[in-house]
Amino acid sequence: MGKRVLLFPVPYQGHINPMLEIAAILHSRGFSITIFHTSFNSIDSTRYPLYRFILVKDGEISNQLGSLDDDMVHRVIAWNNSCEQLFYDCLTSVLSEKNEESVACLIRDTHWYNLQYLANRLGVPTFVLRTGSAATLNWYLTFPQLVQKGYIPVQESQLNMPVIELAPLRMRDLPRFGNCNHEVIGDSLTHSMDAIRASSGIIVNTFDAIESTEVEKFQKAIPVPVFCIGPLHKFTPPSRSNLLDEDGSCLEWLDKQAVGSVLYVSFGSHACMKFEELIETAWGLADSGQPFIWVIRPGSILGKDEVELPDRFIEVISGHGKIISWAPQQEVLGHAAVGAFWTHNGWNSTLEAICEGVPMICRPQFADQMGNARYVTHVWKVGIELEGKLERGEIVKVIKRLMKEDEGVQIWQRMRALKHEASLSIKSDGSSSINIDKLVNVISSF
Repeated sequence: MGKRVLLFPVPYQGHINPMLEIAAILHSRGFSITIFHTSFNSIDSTRYPLYRFILVKDGEISNQLGSLDDDMVHRVIAWNNSCEQLFYDCLTSVLSEKNEESVACLIRDTHWYNLQYLANRLGVPTFVLRTGSAATLNWYLTFPQLVQKGYIPVQESQLNMPVIELAPLRMRDLPRFGNCNHEVIGDSLTHSMDAIRASSGIIVNTFDAIESTEVEKFQKAIPVPVFCIGPLHKFTPPSRSNLLDEDGSCLEWLDKQAVGSVLYVSFGSHACMKFEELIETAWGLADSGQPFIWVIRPGSILGKDEVELPDRFIEVISGHGKIISWAPQQEVLGHAAVGAFWTHNGWNSTLEAICEGVPMICRPQFADQMGNARYVTHVWKVGIELEGKLERGEIVKVIKRLMKEDEGVQIWQRMRALKHEASLSIKSDGSSSINIDKLVNVISSF
């Protein structure tokens, strides 16, 4: 009898892609795949003909997303409450089907915490996918203690204070969740951690060489099996959701540039900037004289429906700059012409840069990005943070530090060593490959 694995990603690109990558890994090991998805940011099932897709009709909450757009915590809470009964109905329907395949387990995103107890009630073993770092899990665990000590909510005067419990983080590096108050955040994180305790284990998109200490710390607090099987994207062909259309012309443009000369600039699928920051970024890139690709995603400028670049900007950068709306990022970072990556430090982007050995300019904005940037700059020491108010002169200085000066050479050398560690993790005897084997064996035993 064959076995089927059920998966349920949170409907954002940074969460969908890692789940699809796990689906590809497990499918290659002989499991059939069923993916639950919401009507919001629905996955294009035609791209994955070998998988079965089941729609969880979240029409009501999708209609409310506009008012929740800047508040991830309230959005997660609303999704959990709205989809609970809908998911239960879908899951019971799947379990009642009579076929030759038994359901082995469910893999859910960390943020679908309410669904853990539904699966437990129905007797379905459940694994949790953490699409971010292991270090962030420890921040989630420490949150109540930080509140009790008066560190949260963070005061302006405390921003540079070290967080002893979460070294090397400072107060300014703790995750931010819009305007949500700390009581609501704490309640949501408690639900999330309790649901992990009730699971069969947690899958983390990371690898031992960069986060073994963080994983050990987490396991002491929550003694469930942890499977570090990242970088996930290196085990499969590029896995892309249909949320944004890629502009492949940038690869042809890169073919014409010198090795290591290009700065790739992209702030992910959700981060936004103010119009004034757009102007400073534009002229900072132009004034640096460095060849660059700049991804300006539709809707990424606050208060603007369309991107309005400065007068004469396109003329000034002609020949050494390229503007696109979305990029095939893994291919761009892997191109020989790319020498640095100005990033928001979402975890997927951070891992992709490490895997290709591309040093980073860090400009985090929200959620776990500040902590990721701190690890990049002060633990692995493979990037420079662009702090404070975004100003064109400072942008030029940081680009030159990373791409022209001795400091950048040292960073590049450390990044090459980290890239080597990542490549070792995915070899047949590497830590992540071994953990995939362990995960497959556990799933097969159900």
